[in-house]
Amino acid sequence: HVMESGGDLVQPGGSLRLSCLAFGDGESLDAYDIGWFRQAPGKERREGVSCEQSTDGRTYYASSVEGRFAISRDNAKNTVYLQMNSLKPEDTGVYYCVLHPFIRHAAAMCQLTQDLGTWGQGTQVVVSS
Repeated sequence: HVMESGGDLVQPGGSLRLSCLAFGDGESLDAYDIGWFRQAPGKERREGVSCEQSTDGRTYYASSVEGRFAISRDNAKNTVYLQMNSLKPEDTGVYYCVLHPFIRHAAAMCQLTQDLGTWGQGTQVVVSS
């Protein structure tokens, strides 16, 4: 399973760090490509905002978050993180963590559809004054 946490109400310009705990049954995270998606209010589609490929750690960031967000992982803790800085109201949404064992391409990982990979239930982020 995959479980996100860390969502909150934050003022514009603030920071949050989201966490995603994966598995918990002895499986190792290091062989998996990882990603963070978000679903804005009223939108059906989830947008891939940041992804990392397991082979060499190469990352992809959506243009809307590049320079402000950073994806990382702690394989020993089976945990994926998303550090979000300089938050804007348009960053508001439900953030989902997703894992996949063999995409092996960060940009392609961020195009993943919801019928593929292992998804969490999401954590809510609201950026508002």
